[in-house]
Amino acid sequence: MTLSLADRHIAALMRQIATQDRFELVHPFAEWPTFGALTYIAECYGFRYAGVRLAGKQKMAHIELVRDTGPEAQQRAAVCRAAFPDPGPGRPAPGMYLGTLTPVPEAQADVDLVTTLIRYDAAGAAANRRQLLAMAWAGPALFGLLAVLTGKYAVLLPLAVLTPAFLLGALRINTARRAKLAGRLTAAGCTPVRDEAGREGFVRPAPHAA
Repeated sequence: MTLSLADRHIAALMRQIATQDRFELVHPFAEWPTFGALTYIAECYGFRYAGVRLAGKQKMAHIELVRDTGPEAQQRAAVCRAAFPDPGPGRPAPGMYLGTLTPVPEAQADVDLVTTLIRYDAAGAAANRRQLLAMAWAGPALFGLLAVLTGKYAVLLPLAVLTPAFLLGALRINTARRAKLAGRLTAAGCTPVRDEAGREGFVRPAPHAA
């Protein structure tokens, strides 16, 4: 039997849930709603979303999930396992239409919320403000020095001008996008927080029920 992409994603997720207490969702080319749906399912089985990291030259998203040992999470997991003991091909997964990662109406708001949070965290991981500002101001100096050393002014001086403009423009776009996502999270009742490293984030209301 040929499995759909959604079935393969769900099967891989359930293997990780059964064998690990901490794992990452890594699906090249997956869209954010796919990550949101898979995270929703994992949380139904007693896990919690723990953040996003971007790895490699392509900045591939790694969605971090950890087992939640709190009593509410464990109770939620027990209820979910009773109702959905073995999600897979031909068998339903919590909150999704059969054979898909499309949320049913009752789960749509929760999936949308975790998807927005993932996108917010990913945008923060993609744009290290201090790093981009340092690159924006170091770039012109480097290209200017290279121009003097090589004599290739026609090539390197335009780069000295365009590099900071590109980096600062990207930073502004990212900041605006993240502010829009933050507005959605605040409107949904999420609480803004800051971790030990000074990174901004949000804490959602109590997790959804299975």
